[in-house]
Amino acid sequence: MNTEIVSASSKAYVRQEPAAVLPPPGSLVGPLAWMRDNLFSSPGNILLTVVAAAVAYISIPGFLNFLIFDAVWTGADREACIAKNGVVPGACWAFVRERVNFFIYGFYPVDQRWRVDVFFVLGAIGVAWMLWLKAPRRDIGMIYFLVVLPLISYFLLGGADWLGLSAVDTARWGGLMVTLVVAGVGIVASLPLGILLALGRRSKLPVIKFFSVMFIEFVRGVPLITVLFMANTMLPLFLPDNITVDKLLRALVGIGLFASAYMAEVVRAGLQALPKGQYEGAMAMGLGYWQMMRLIILPQALKVTIPNIVNTYIGLFKDTSLLLIVGIFDFLKAIETARIDPQWAAPTTSTTGYAFAAIVYFLFCYGMASYARAMERRLSVADKR
Repeated sequence: MNTEIVSASSKAYVRQEPAAVLPPPGSLVGPLAWMRDNLFSSPGNILLTVVAAAVAYISIPGFLNFLIFDAVWTGADREACIAKNGVVPGACWAFVRERVNFFIYGFYPVDQRWRVDVFFVLGAIGVAWMLWLKAPRRDIGMIYFLVVLPLISYFLLGGADWLGLSAVDTARWGGLMVTLVVAGVGIVASLPLGILLALGRRSKLPVIKFFSVMFIEFVRGVPLITVLFMANTMLPLFLPDNITVDKLLRALVGIGLFASAYMAEVVRAGLQALPKGQYEGAMAMGLGYWQMMRLIILPQALKVTIPNIVNTYIGLFKDTSLLLIVGIFDFLKAIETARIDPQWAAPTTSTTGYAFAAIVYFLFCYGMASYARAMERRLSVADKR
């Protein structure tokens, strides 16, 4: 009797095969669920969503019409971009198309621009080698990026008789090339200098701490344009008459020191964010100061401050536009010079030039921000529970 009941119950109430996997309810997944959770989850979110949609409805069509649909894409001069029959055309991309080489190379000799192209390719290889986490021998890539590439770029762009390359004065450098050179030097130099300054500010040696604090506070206490003016105008006053320093080199030094002061505070914030146990554990293992910093402390501190580091890099890249104020022919200065050419004196020429500059700056800054987010996601895997 009991056996029959057990047998019957096992057949009647216990499933012999796995149940079919059912899809989640439609109210929990899909576009509608995402919109409900992110756009209409509360009265405040609903209000913000409506306001944002209204702003987008008002502004986006105008931008698209000006930049794309009503734009002028071909033409040889201003006649292509002036109003016809009372209709004002949109962006004058014909102007950008005709002057794009000037925007990139400035006054660099036309027959020598291949050297700039080689510089771009070598720089792209170095950046990709450093940023690609699965790249082979990244230690060699670091040496290439920090030592070999700067030396090659110096002789390649400036010229070297022993290489058969004619000299090109930095006064003839310009455009996007100068912007990338200045931003690259500032970005590369600011992190190691910033780390040293941050460690100096936390040092127990009074002299080192005093000079580190004074440098950081002095540089952070003045705007970048002041630093550039000092480097460009005042530095020659402190040098002997027979010694001259290239104008671009002065700007490179000024921007590198300025960015390192800000980077020092970013790194110091990461160092202070670490619990005291990390220091005590490293010392308990018998590690010296520099071993502790290199192997234990700095990797964690830099991981914590990745958003702030990238934010400083993005700000530095955009601040290179201030170079035009001290007479250095950067990317924005090239656009400024080209837009006042009488050959392209049209109502939308200036707006188009600035729009092109905004797009270029946005692409570079967005690329840096996207890579930083990817790094954060990768490094935060170990923190997930």
